[in-house]
Amino acid sequence: MVPEGWCVKTVNDVLERVVDPVQVNPSKQYRQIGIRSHGKGLFHKEAVSGKALGNKRVFHIEKDCLVVNIVFAWEQAVAKTSEREVGMIASHRFPMFKPKDGKCDVDFILYFLKTPRGKYLLELASPGGAGRNKTLGQKEFASLKLLLPPVEEQKKIAKILSTWDKAIATAEQLLANSEQQKKALMQQLLTGKKRLPGFEGEWRKVELGDVLEYRQPTPYLVESTEYSDEYKTPVLTAGKTFILGYTDEDFGIFKEGLPVIIFDDFTTSSRFVDSEFKVKSSAMKILSARAGHSIKYVFEAMQMIRYAVGGHQRHWISIFANLVVPMPPLEEQEAIASALSSADDEIKTLRAYADRLKAEKKALMQQLLTGKRRVQVDDAERSST
Repeated sequence: MVPEGWCVKTVNDVLERVVDPVQVNPSKQYRQIGIRSHGKGLFHKEAVSGKALGNKRVFHIEKDCLVVNIVFAWEQAVAKTSEREVGMIASHRFPMFKPKDGKCDVDFILYFLKTPRGKYLLELASPGGAGRNKTLGQKEFASLKLLLPPVEEQKKIAKILSTWDKAIATAEQLLANSEQQKKALMQQLLTGKKRLPGFEGEWRKVELGDVLEYRQPTPYLVESTEYSDEYKTPVLTAGKTFILGYTDEDFGIFKEGLPVIIFDDFTTSSRFVDSEFKVKSSAMKILSARAGHSIKYVFEAMQMIRYAVGGHQRHWISIFANLVVPMPPLEEQEAIASALSSADDEIKTLRAYADRLKAEKKALMQQLLTGKRRVQVDDAERSST
């Protein structure tokens, strides 16, 4: 059902191709653009000489255009050019489009193409196999059907979503700042360059194997990978994913002696865990602190270790257990761990806030870009279109 006032138009109805070929000068320097997948925007490549470009077909960039990477359009490699890109060039694989006689708003079209429906249409217009064989077809793209509100409503919707983007960018910058501040704090506190007030005891150099003992994960391995968010017990990995899912298995749950460190024996990634869990991989060590040592302090000290993983081998017993970390007296360990935990809490709060904004924006896009939720356009906004 088409919302009142909305209509179905093809891409060709509302967008026209912008083509301004560059006459390449071999002695001149040129900067090209790139387009990130998943709607992550443009980036600028390093300058190259015209001689290096050779016979490559390139085009001048015009601002405020929709630009598409035809090789990865199916991965939503779409963006909008700005004043910053004027003077740069684009490959023939990055066609540009501008509104035809003001029939659409580029920002609205871009937001739409970033939705699941937009991704589906871009995939539809990219016939072929997987990866680089799925090239966007010009005719297929031109014939895609878009559900569009009046232009003034498109602009209002895009403006609303842009406000959310700015809020998300601010939240992500606060998060990045907080993460950087923690790194700086770690560099000071975990090396003894900065001592917390009231501590003067001597630091020692100790091997990790002397302060940590390990357990094999075998008793805690999950049997079924049929996970559900409705289940209670998390199944963990030491890698970036951390929580693989949740299981309803009520046996083999690690719950005594928390907190612990889980350590991937192959990648050397590690995670601090303070609640009960199960694990998926047998290539993991469960590390706990020996008496007189703070597990949180040791975990943070391990994050300062710079080790380049080479080859497919296990690392804890042969290498990591022998690595040396600085170790203050227990009370100072605990104080440092507490300071870093406070930094962790701030990071966790900021990350949750940024994630909530993203989720709310996603839900709003689903409503606004389909007409399920309408916006009011006042006379001033109508006259500006």
